[in-house]
Amino acid sequence: MKFIFADSLDYVDPAFDFIGDRSPAERQPYWDDAYPHEILGYAPYDGVLVSRGIVGDHRVKGKYTASQARRFHLVGVRKFLRLDKPEFAHLDIFGDCGAFTYVQEERPPYSAGEMAEFYDECGFTHGCSVDHIIFDFNPAGQGMSGGTDDAKARFEITLENADAFRREAKAIDASFTPLGVVQGWSPGSMAEAARRLVTMGYDYLAIGGMVPLKSPEIKLVLEAIREAVPASTRLHILGFAKADDIDSFHGYDIASFDTTSPLLRAFKDAKQNYYLPGEGLGLRYFTSIRVPQAIENPKLQRGVKKGMFRAEELVRLEALALNSLRAFDRGAADLEETLHNVLVYSAPLVEEKPYEDCKDSVALTRLGQS
Repeated sequence: MKFIFADSLDYVDPAFDFIGDRSPAERQPYWDDAYPHEILGYAPYDGVLVSRGIVGDHRVKGKYTASQARRFHLVGVRKFLRLDKPEFAHLDIFGDCGAFTYVQEERPPYSAGEMAEFYDECGFTHGCSVDHIIFDFNPAGQGMSGGTDDAKARFEITLENADAFRREAKAIDASFTPLGVVQGWSPGSMAEAARRLVTMGYDYLAIGGMVPLKSPEIKLVLEAIREAVPASTRLHILGFAKADDIDSFHGYDIASFDTTSPLLRAFKDAKQNYYLPGEGLGLRYFTSIRVPQAIENPKLQRGVKKGMFRAEELVRLEALALNSLRAFDRGAADLEETLHNVLVYSAPLVEEKPYEDCKDSVALTRLGQS
């Protein structure tokens, strides 16, 4: 099972001054920043996915600047992501249309021929057909029963585009592997979509609409699809946000999945930032030590405005936590004192209340154990 990292210009400034809490004045984002595989010296993934909607154009506002989008088209996806070195040559580069970016439109803004040319000219190794996302989901739905008129229209649009996309890819003798995208409103409708895609000639399917679903619902979809397609058909899950539950999906013969979930959790989740294999199939979670700026952190400032904290006290606790961590790093402070000062300042951020009111909470216990 391959882990494909869904990129969204996720890079960091390696020259960031952590003491001064600022980047160099001459910093140029993208040019001076580094991707995960550059920071680590190896790729912590089996490939990268770039959505057409992220790149953007005059129809869909993406995350790329105009100059970045031009460079992307000019040099290709591998060079743009700085994956053009020999040690990264084995990595897959997936592309999809970014259906979330045009979900409100009656029809996708991209044609099958346009997307086939985009994938081919930019050097993708795999390209997904043009889909139209369906958010409705009935886990008990059998066959083609149920489904709103809008869901059925999107179902047919997705299949029509998939048929045209495969023909266009073949016509230009594309260098990428085409994936037919599955959309549906139930396990039964998605199984029917998968069956039709295989009939068109696809042997690699991308299952869409999975982001809002829970693990049991995703498994119902996989079971239904596996019963409808040959065992040789490869499956990719688009936007698989259940990366920490991946062990329970081994029996469905998934070839690949893409997600940003582990990265987002690392710096956005309040408590469960990192995990390692635990007992059995479980995971052991760790909370990261973070010391936000007292006068700039939105959550802390909300607490100040509500009268929960005093700004001066937060600034003092921030300085105490930072100084303790730096002293511990130099060997000039012991663990217990350092941990105490970090926990005191973390309480308003994690629990949104003073340390004395939540020092026995599970969240702070986890933080202490990390």
